Amino acid sequence: MTINARPGTFHLLGPISRYTLALVLTLTLALASCSTPASPPAGPTSATGAPNVLAVETFLADIAQNVAGDRLKVAALMPIGIDPHAFEPAPADIRLVAGSQVLITNGAGLESFLAKLLENAGGERLVVEAAAGLASRQPRAGEIVDADHGEIDPHFWLDPISVVKYTENIRDGLSQADPIRKEQYARNAERYITQLRELDTWIAGQVGQIPAERRLLVTNHESFGYFADRYGFTLVGALIPSVSTNASPSAKELAALVDSIRQTGAPAIFLETDANPQLADQLATEAGITVVTGLYTHSVTEAGGDAPTYIEMMRYNVRKVVDALK
Repeated sequence: MTINARPGTFHLLGPISRYTLALVLTLTLALASCSTPASPPAGPTSATGAPNVLAVETFLADIAQNVAGDRLKVAALMPIGIDPHAFEPAPADIRLVAGSQVLITNGAGLESFLAKLLENAGGERLVVEAAAGLASRQPRAGEIVDADHGEIDPHFWLDPISVVKYTENIRDGLSQADPIRKEQYARNAERYITQLRELDTWIAGQVGQIPAERRLLVTNHESFGYFADRYGFTLVGALIPSVSTNASPSAKELAALVDSIRQTGAPAIFLETDANPQLADQLATEAGITVVTGLYTHSVTEAGGDAPTYIEMMRYNVRKVVDALK
C-alpha cells in the first residue's frame, strides 16, 4: 500500500486498499475514543433532574426532607439507631457519598470520620454544614466537666430553635445546588420553621409542669446542654463527662457525680437508646435514683416507631423527661 501524504488527498494502491483504509479508520476512531476519558457525570442525576442529596444522620435527613418537599428524596448515610460518635464508614458508605451531589452534615465536630470519608469518596459535591453559624455553649457554673472540655458541643439539634438555623442553611444549600426550585425550598423552609417554633412553645409548656427545683438532668453523656439552656434545666452531670460517647469516666469523676446527685436531689438519670445501662444501674443504686432509658437523641426510628421524625423525637424525649421529674 502506498499513501501519498500530500494534505487532503490519499492515493491507495493494491487489491485490498479499500479494506485496509476501513481498518485504519476503525482503529483510529477506537484509539481516539480510548485516549479521551469520559467526563464524570456532574450535577443532577435523579429521574426528576434534582440533585442527589445525602444527609449524614437520620434526624438530619428528616429535617432536610422537610425543606426539600416532594422535589427530591433525601437519603441518610447512617442507618437508624447508629451513634454518630462511634460510626465507622464501610465501603458501601463511601460509594453513597461518591454518588452524591449534596452532602448535608451536622458539623461542629460531630462527624470525626468525615474528612477521611470525603477523601476516599473523591469527586466534588456541595457540603452543607447544618450547624454553621451557631456558637458552642460554655459550661455553666457548677457543671461537672472533664479537664479537656474545650471541644465544641455539637448537639445543637436538641434545641429546636437552633434547628431553625439548620433549616436555613439547608434551604440555602439546596437552592445553590438546584436554583430552579429556590422559591419552593424557601416556602418549605418557612413552613417547617413555623413547626419548629410551635414545637418550642409546646416543650416550654410541658417543662412548665416540672417544679423549678426538680429541673435537674443527669445523662449518660453531655448531649443535653442546649436543651437545658433553652428550657431552664440544671445539668447535674453525666456518666461520661464529655460531648463524645467515645470517652470513658474515671473513678474520681463517677464519685463526684454521685456526690452531686446527692447534694442536688436529682431524681433520675436519663440514658439514650444506644447507651450501656450497666454503669448507670450501678450509679443509680449507689445514689438512690431512677434510671430512665430509651431517649432518642442521635437517630430517629423507623416509620412505625416512637420517634419517626425529628419533631416526634423531641416530643417523645420531652414526655419521658417530664414524666420522670414532675
